[in-house]
Amino acid sequence: LLAFSRRDGLLQACRNEEYRSSEKTMAVPYSTFNAGLPEKLDPGPGYAQQSNLTWLPGKRRRLNAVAIIANIFVPTAVFATLFYVLAFHVRYQQPQVAWGLLVVGLIAVVISFAVARLDKTRDSQPMWHTFFAIMLSMAVLCGAICGDYVFKHFMEASLDFKNLNSYPAVNPAKQRGQQLMDAGRVYFSSNTKVDQKLSMGFQDYSEYCVAPIVNGAGQLASYDFWAVGVDCCNNPEHEFRCGEYNNPHAASGLRHLDEGQRKFFRLAVQQAEAAYGIKADHPLFFTWTQDPLAVVASQVDAAWKNFFMGIFCFFSLNLLGVGMAVLGFSRIGHF
Repeated sequence: LLAFSRRDGLLQACRNEEYRSSEKTMAVPYSTFNAGLPEKLDPGPGYAQQSNLTWLPGKRRRLNAVAIIANIFVPTAVFATLFYVLAFHVRYQQPQVAWGLLVVGLIAVVISFAVARLDKTRDSQPMWHTFFAIMLSMAVLCGAICGDYVFKHFMEASLDFKNLNSYPAVNPAKQRGQQLMDAGRVYFSSNTKVDQKLSMGFQDYSEYCVAPIVNGAGQLASYDFWAVGVDCCNNPEHEFRCGEYNNPHAASGLRHLDEGQRKFFRLAVQQAEAAYGIKADHPLFFTWTQDPLAVVASQVDAAWKNFFMGIFCFFSLNLLGVGMAVLGFSRIGHF
């Protein structure tokens, strides 16, 4: 009995020692850095070799899903917002709101870079904060550039036409330019045409073409209505081929509102006055067309197409950047 009692005691002592040894091994925290081990804990001789590996067998780092989703959608949302407010009616009706949102976007970029720098001081790997700051700055810059381009080339004139008057049955032989200074769309009377014989072009990098809109065959006291276009009369015959010049049903004009181009059209009219001995007291410039409203609608459609295409392109590039970032961060052990 005494021998059996001693044997049982020894077996129990061995079990206790094995249990304490297993508890010590399980208490070692997983880490890819030696600095993560407690000072008084000896993980065993095999740990020194394993600690130099980025990945341990059976262990996988989790993806930072929140950071990935935020980097995919937040920059795209900022780009779309700034694009919209700077390209459409918000800028036209409430410009202070549009430019205020741009300032807010720039402040957000500065804050995001500050947070990224702070994150870099705490961690030697820049990771998602730096990537987010870069993509946010690109979203603000590209949104502002694209919005300004669409507004100036498509929407500004289209919105201006809504504030200008429409005049029907205008006879260039009987009415003067100062009577229609607020005209946006003009529908001319029957037998009105573009006089190709009195056309003129003014060369300044581009060629600014003008031709008077007349009614009848007689000479007018003042040629105040002019069809205009850019780079459409530099053909061998120097004929005016702007707008719907060859459409027999065209008898309307859409006011040309680009002030930067109008000064060159005025110079072309002055050349025509000197060349043909005619007079133009208050010249108004129009795009010769059959349906001015259709032209305005096409400009608005082009603006929306550019808007949606811009969002698609930015989202695609941003998504590609996030994918490359995930691959890059995975190589250094940071998701």
